[in-house]
Amino acid sequence: MATTLVTFSVAAPAGRAAEAGGDLSGVLDACCVPLAAAPLSAEDAERLAVVLKAIAVPTRLRLLSMICARGGDEACVCELTEPLGLTQPTVSHHLKVLVDAGLISRDKRGVWAYYRPVPGALAALGALFSAEGANAQRPPSRA
Repeated sequence: MATTLVTFSVAAPAGRAAEAGGDLSGVLDACCVPLAAAPLSAEDAERLAVVLKAIAVPTRLRLLSMICARGGDEACVCELTEPLGLTQPTVSHHLKVLVDAGLISRDKRGVWAYYRPVPGALAALGALFSAEGANAQRPPSRA
């Protein structure tokens, strides 16, 4: 049976490398089969935890949803502050965490920053939790 690998990139914030148990500076590629197919290595678990921590905050989930709902169009930070009722520096902080997790990308033009989803990042994250891929990964049980 074929093995499906899911790849996503994680860029850890500065100072988080020691917390994650390894050198997480720069962009890392974590290749993981669905969680139900095989146990995660310690290294892959640390990398995945960075992404999951980034989306574990309601404000960040809302930001991610607002950006993804634009259908591939970019969102300016100036358009994201009012719907959340937060200041621009607070919204920018949350957006930086999402960028560092590899879920969105940032393009700075002048004084404004524009954000868009990283193609395939959410699909790769979702595939990790897919039971269909896990069933194809497991060897047949001997009952």
